[in-house]
Amino acid sequence: VMVWLRRTTHYLFIVVVAVNSTLLTINAGDYLFYTDWAWTSFVVFSVSQSTMLVVGAIYYMLFTGVPGTATYYATIMTIYTWVAKGAWFALGYPYDFIVTPVWIPSPMLLGLTYWATRRNKHAAIIIGGTSVGLSLPIFNMINLLLVRDPLEMAFKHPRPTLPPYMTPI
Repeated sequence: VMVWLRRTTHYLFIVVVAVNSTLLTINAGDYLFYTDWAWTSFVVFSVSQSTMLVVGAIYYMLFTGVPGTATYYATIMTIYTWVAKGAWFALGYPYDFIVTPVWIPSPMLLGLTYWATRRNKHAAIIIGGTSVGLSLPIFNMINLLLVRDPLEMAFKHPRPTLPPYMTPI
């Protein structure tokens, strides 16, 4: 009974951490780059997203002991984001209005660090965390550069959540 209870609690904790950290990541900064705020929110996005990505991915990796779980975690976030992008598209916004962040390559580096350092959790946090913090902004900068005429998009389709005094004229 005690073994069953311990295992059940362990797996339940992993699920709770996965769900909550994913939700935190999605709500940290502008997880979807709206084209009208893409460049102004980029720094906030980079810091908050790389921090939350590392927190969730490290939790996942250290509880399971499997390097690939960090990438799995980022894949879950990516799917959530594409669903949200699809929802915006369904509301009539152009496909370019939202840029889906590139999360998956950075946790792959984290998993690689964890594997390469013989599953040393401190190395995973320090070296892997640094590699995520450095790589995530680079991947997303390239992502933002691919947006077709961000200013035109911003003025044609202002972000609907903006208060009236901030809406572009």
